[in-house]
Amino acid sequence: MARSTRQSKILELISIKEIETQDELAKELKNANFEITQATISRDIKELGLTKILSSSGKYKYAILGNEQQQISNRYITIFKESVISVKNALNLAVIKTIKGMGGSVASFVDKLNLIELMGTTYGDDTVLLVFPSTALSSEAVATLSNILS
Repeated sequence: MARSTRQSKILELISIKEIETQDELAKELKNANFEITQATISRDIKELGLTKILSSSGKYKYAILGNEQQQISNRYITIFKESVISVKNALNLAVIKTIKGMGGSVASFVDKLNLIELMGTTYGDDTVLLVFPSTALSSEAVATLSNILS
């Protein structure tokens, strides 16, 4: 599978599970049908800028440290571009269709964009739903996302 697909899966896994070691990450990726080596995992961790933080359970886990001013790397933009099929308006909602299994990664990317007045993001396996307070703001977000795709 493509590197961007694998890295997107890594981002999804670390967002929903407390993964403490590269071995744990390898096991999770193998469970998701990715053939992976330790060297590849190490490279992916470096490229994605992952770091270990102390979780609420007292264990260390892989995470992406971010803040409101965080720049979005080209790697995330590439994952977004390769994962999104369409972006459309539906009144005050924006609906993003993705390839199967990429909804969570795309939703995470969109959250990092800090779109104006985005009220919430939810996702499924291949769909991301963005909620805005008005149709105009939803249209503006769709235009922004479409610009990223092109």
